[in-house]
Amino acid sequence: MVGGVEGASYGLQPRDVSSVLDGNGEFAASFANPGGNPVMHSNQVYAIYWDPTDSYHGDWQHLIDGFLRGMSLSSGALNDIFAVDTQYTDTTGKPASYSSTFKGAYTDTTAYPAAGCIDPAPLQPGDEITCLTDKQIREQLQAFIELHGLVKGMGTIYYLLTPPGVAVCLDAAATHCSDYTRSEEEEEKEEFETESFRKSFCSYHSAINPGGLPTGDGNTILYAMIPWTAGGFGDYHMGLVDQSKAGFECQDGGFDPTSKPVIEQHEKPKPKSEKEIEEFSKKTSEEKRKEIEAEHREGPHQEEPNQTPGGPGPDGSFDTGLADLVVNQIAVEQQNTVTNPLLNAWQDSAHNELTDECRNFFASGMTTGSVNANELTGAGTLSNQLLSGVGYYLNTAFDLAAIRLGYPGVPCLGGVNLQPQFTAPTTVNANEIVGFDGSESNITLDAALGYTPAGAPEANFATYTWSFGDGTPPVTGYAPGAPACSLPWLSPCAASVFHAYQYGGTYNVTLSVTDTGGNTASTSNPVIVVGPPPPGKESPSQSGPGSGPGSPGSGAPPVPAPAVADAVVSRTVREVAKHGLVVRYSVNEQVAGHFEVLLSRSLADRLGIRGTPAVGLPAGSEPELVIGKAFLVTTKGGRNTIDIQFSKRTARLIGRTHGVSLMLRLIVRNAAPTSPTTTTVISKFTLTR
Repeated sequence: MVGGVEGASYGLQPRDVSSVLDGNGEFAASFANPGGNPVMHSNQVYAIYWDPTDSYHGDWQHLIDGFLRGMSLSSGALNDIFAVDTQYTDTTGKPASYSSTFKGAYTDTTAYPAAGCIDPAPLQPGDEITCLTDKQIREQLQAFIELHGLVKGMGTIYYLLTPPGVAVCLDAAATHCSDYTRSEEEEEKEEFETESFRKSFCSYHSAINPGGLPTGDGNTILYAMIPWTAGGFGDYHMGLVDQSKAGFECQDGGFDPTSKPVIEQHEKPKPKSEKEIEEFSKKTSEEKRKEIEAEHREGPHQEEPNQTPGGPGPDGSFDTGLADLVVNQIAVEQQNTVTNPLLNAWQDSAHNELTDECRNFFASGMTTGSVNANELTGAGTLSNQLLSGVGYYLNTAFDLAAIRLGYPGVPCLGGVNLQPQFTAPTTVNANEIVGFDGSESNITLDAALGYTPAGAPEANFATYTWSFGDGTPPVTGYAPGAPACSLPWLSPCAASVFHAYQYGGTYNVTLSVTDTGGNTASTSNPVIVVGPPPPGKESPSQSGPGSGPGSPGSGAPPVPAPAVADAVVSRTVREVAKHGLVVRYSVNEQVAGHFEVLLSRSLADRLGIRGTPAVGLPAGSEPELVIGKAFLVTTKGGRNTIDIQFSKRTARLIGRTHGVSLMLRLIVRNAAPTSPTTTTVISKFTLTR
């Protein structure tokens, strides 16, 4: 949420969930950018670990840097949370594109200055380091950028991270800090009623904007401060008290993601009786530690999907997964910075930002792992996002379209769908009017707010374009249906259309949909029309061998490329491991070709999966391996399914994963007697557990 302290503005991620509302709250309806102020249309990201004490563990850095790289490599995908941001735009008319480039990480060993604040809840002696103010953070960041000649401006985000033991406060008075105080009684009852807690934060983003322009300029520095708020469970190098500090408030807030209904309920630790409290005081430090960890597992606890499996991390502790909580804060600040970089763009009337509207909401169709806390880590292993083959547990994002249109109408999302769909009519006669209903489509980003050329906010909707395959002009418009729209729709409308074919033949109808984030997808279906052929052309039943368009000596142009479409039916790695990958396809004519299942070479190497290098990919594509293949031969147009089988080794290795992202490539050519033409269709899909 946007706030100000000592003359500066901050996008705070507060610990106190009561300070924000979810997507069903009254404030969501006011979520807007009335002035059309800037969003980030692309971004390059740096991670800077300010750590002169060598306290930021290498395994933590590896996990965090890997996440930033995965976010970069997944840019443009629709199946993760950052795709939700693309519906938010500014007066340029360009969306906040999911286009991130990881520029690398660096450990800054510049000595910390004298403490600028007093840590309200310091770690124990030996673990405590210092307390820094945002003023000191800004000064160091500016000096670091100048020293290394790094770029400034509205296209770069700097993530500044500090290790455990370093508290960060917005002001010297330490009224807003990454640490907070509670009484012993509140600690015992796990109550969070102090003013110190209500004003504490998990992270924040801000801007150093010397020119003060509402649009920023080349000297603007966008940054996010990510202090260590992940706690110390599993880190046996810390003192007992410091180990017991959990970080779940800065992840999912201690909510039980398995509770029903979907509105999550708080996990509740078992309260102690007076006798149990007295018995606890008599126990040894080791006994106390074990009991504290057992209580933690029963009550609110965090999720660490990337905890070192099967054993301790490099330092002998079970703390690698603590970085998962830091990753969640980076994901939160990434979305808030992209949609509200100068703290004057997308927010609601209570100044809640994009992720505030869905605070502590992690529900996703891709959730894998276990909610149960591990004995050694004190954490569960749930993940709900898959970036470059690695699972993460990330707060979902607010979908403005959900409160503007009734369908799909899901306000908190872990990704978006763009699936154009329509059912083709059965065989029809020439000059009969037939309907095509594109409203069958599943389009998450179907409504948004754009801007007129004068900069005033206006409603915006997904656009539909129909090509009927008979040479008539395409029809383009918005929902719900032709020929005219009534409020709140824009005109013209074309989600549903009518059309009549003048002549007989088989026509390939294509629906292309562009959502409000600028993402485009298409689907095609054949329609058979009974009637006389177009003038000067013979009907197919009258055409003998060697006649018709594209035949030798006909003088006609080559037959157009075949129209094909496919969709993966299999959804889980278990299905594929047992039965192969089931794919539904449609073709408009006789074709021959093959399917290929592609897996990124880097992920294949990590999983131990073998394959042959994929050739013919677009320039700049990540190297891929072909791990599965199936041939396709048809004698006519139509729909069917095909089962793509894998080797036993590949199937077994895929089945062991928690989920995997793959590509499906279909390459076919038609049966033209000379110069047959080829169509290639490439689509991405993700298999879950």
